[in-house]
Amino acid sequence: MAETFLNLIGGEWKPAASGRTFERRNPADESDLTGVYADSGAEDVAAAVAAAREARHAWAATPAPVRGSILERALELLKQRKERIARIATREMGKTLSETRGDVQEGIDTAFYMAGEGRRWFGATAPSELRDKFAMTVRRPVGVAGLICPWNFPLAIPSWKALPALICGNAVVLKPSAQAPGTAVEFARLLADAGVPPGVFNLVLGGDEPGKALVEAEGIDLVSFTGSSEVGARIASRCGALHKRVSLEMGGKNAQIVMEDADLDLAVEGALWGAFGTTGQRCTATSRLIVHRDVVEEFTARLAEGARRLRLGPGLEEGSQVGPLVDGEALAKVERYVRIGMEEDRARLVTGGRRATGLGLERGWFFEPTLFADGRADMRIAQEEIFGPVAVVIPVSSFDEAIDVQNGTRYGLSSSIYTRDVNRAFRAIERIEAGITYVNGPTIGAECHLPFGGVKETGNGHREAGLWVLETYSEWKSVYVDYSGRLQKAQMDTEGLQ
Repeated sequence: MAETFLNLIGGEWKPAASGRTFERRNPADESDLTGVYADSGAEDVAAAVAAAREARHAWAATPAPVRGSILERALELLKQRKERIARIATREMGKTLSETRGDVQEGIDTAFYMAGEGRRWFGATAPSELRDKFAMTVRRPVGVAGLICPWNFPLAIPSWKALPALICGNAVVLKPSAQAPGTAVEFARLLADAGVPPGVFNLVLGGDEPGKALVEAEGIDLVSFTGSSEVGARIASRCGALHKRVSLEMGGKNAQIVMEDADLDLAVEGALWGAFGTTGQRCTATSRLIVHRDVVEEFTARLAEGARRLRLGPGLEEGSQVGPLVDGEALAKVERYVRIGMEEDRARLVTGGRRATGLGLERGWFFEPTLFADGRADMRIAQEEIFGPVAVVIPVSSFDEAIDVQNGTRYGLSSSIYTRDVNRAFRAIERIEAGITYVNGPTIGAECHLPFGGVKETGNGHREAGLWVLETYSEWKSVYVDYSGRLQKAQMDTEGLQ
């Protein structure tokens, strides 16, 4: 019988107030019930927010180096539990075990980085324009952060949000995806074991209802959301009306440019990983391949052959290279876009395009790695986020045309160019409209000490990871100390000194 998992509210594991539950099944085998989870509602969110608000002042008053030492303990526990967490993640969301190990490693790296920020909780001093007056800046936490996370990186993304929020002195309410709740439960247990005080980190499980309630909750000061651009736009609008901070990391339609002087072996290898790693279920996945006409025929043939050789299978099975889509709805969406691609003028299906069967694959949501050729920049499959193992090759005749095609979408997350020409590489870095650009590498593979996020409909100006994420979860306070013993009037008393 499957275990039942509860919400963590105020340091206690509690069922949903309604008593409702939901099931999660292994996307590689729908007969495998991975767990039963509390199906939360607005009442549960309200309780979690109240617990966070009660705990936040004591946590904010805890010295930042002490907060950092707790994250150090979380780091050690992540190392110890890496394999366990990775297996839970693979079983509930499907990607291969090697990938979920990398997912947990991202959490380990983030914990290592953020623990150190406890001793780098720096402000700045500045000269005053007046005599006998001291000026400085200090950071303060925002308050209570509501974190809404997707399923595709079930440990990495919560760690990217929660650990910076905690080191900045905020209390947290995490609402993970209903498609990967088990990994979030393990993360919550780990933080409690590391010594995060009751109420400082709260976990509320469920679907859309608790997510909406978290955005609406009066006691939430900041919402951090990773997901689709459409949902992010609604959250941003609502947070604006409620005067809440909001950080958004949303969709992508990422492109890999392959110039005629590229190392084709390297470019094909990068495209295989970028397009079909995580079954294409990444916001940074390579879904467009912009290839110079001089090499497009050879590149397309080699990429198609590589895609056919990829081994589909359950993520926990040794040798699997491509796992299942996360559920039946995701598979139906991919099937719909393949039909759209086949109906659009000129596009040619080179390989894939079907649900994968045989060797037990029909028990899960497997789809063949799919490649279209002879694409155009304005096609729907070249403009809309599919979130599956589907890529389209778009031929171009020049570097300038490649850059125009790369920039010709409403998204701007990740980008890539393969070339041996250093001048082209730097021109691409300058001209590509994206938050991330790789040279001679695929569009995926972020590192936790660099800012992560995008432009246009991919983000709203905030960045995750590195030093830059601290700007999301803290606020600056300016402090003036006047020891002159008299009233001094800034600007008025300095008039004429320039």
